[in-house]
Amino acid sequence: MANNKPKVIKDYSKLDKDLQEQIKLIYADGFADNLIHFFDKTGQKITVLPFETEDKYYMLRMTENEAVALVDEDDDYDDDGFLKDEVKQDYEDKYSDLDHVADQLED
Repeated sequence: MANNKPKVIKDYSKLDKDLQEQIKLIYADGFADNLIHFFDKTGQKITVLPFETEDKYYMLRMTENEAVALVDEDDDYDDDGFLKDEVKQDYEDKYSDLDHVADQLED
């Protein structure tokens, strides 16, 4: 992670559709196993899904249960919680020219 990028804490549901699709492409095997935890200044535990773009480092607020539910309720994912092949191909065609997506797909 590049520390010089502004950090944006946001709810996944409030992101625009393009960013949501890019995140699904990066996290094609679901969100829950990729969550990170930290404590805010009041000592409250915060759980987020990290996502980096060219100019921002997003920390998308969600609990583990919410992460599982988001994937379960999303028709882009199959019953096993994996991004469907045709959806993945569509998103790759759509976003692979974006450096931040290409870089994270390589990782």
